[in-house]
Amino acid sequence: MAFWNERTVEPKRKFRWLLYWSGVPQFVIKSVKKPSFQVSNQAHQFLNYEFYYPGRVTWQPIDITLVDPVQPDSTKSLYKILENSGYIIPHNYSQAAAATISKKGMVEALGTEIKLSQLDADGAQPIETWVIKNPLIESVNFDTLDYAAEELLNIQVSIKYDYATIEGLAQGPIKGRGRSPSGLWSFNTPSGQASATGAIDDAAVED
Repeated sequence: MAFWNERTVEPKRKFRWLLYWSGVPQFVIKSVKKPSFQVSNQAHQFLNYEFYYPGRVTWQPIDITLVDPVQPDSTKSLYKILENSGYIIPHNYSQAAAATISKKGMVEALGTEIKLSQLDADGAQPIETWVIKNPLIESVNFDTLDYAAEELLNIQVSIKYDYATIEGLAQGPIKGRGRSPSGLWSFNTPSGQASATGAIDDAAVED
């Protein structure tokens, strides 16, 4: 049974990751919030009871913190993404355009996907890669200037997206016995022994 006192068990670490975002140098990316989702629930009342049923899945925005060096200039790069998305400042009446930012324009300016890879203990191979599909800028905060401060300037970027997936996972619901939660948090355990979740190896049951 795998447990923390075994040398083969390695926890995922917060500092071992790389973000692949089209056109953005990895060394200017300071931190990133992993994808998260919410599942809405609808209540049904009957007599003195209340029952709940799952509804829509809504993916929550991810927050990315960038440092802002003089070169490459993160501020100018983000503003260029805004322009490439279709944003136009009307300097006079003749330049006022009916067209505005489109989803197609912003997704193409940002890249159709952003990848977030967590790395193994050697920092060589990805052990978990999130694929963030159709990213859109929700907000950008260019930090605050302060005569009393010495810190590097940071830029906070909030990204909305249609959905996220994890590379290497089979698509669709798990079939058969694997549908149970104990089948998901499984370790390589000898036949007939309980795993860390208390589940018995299926092979032993079938025998």
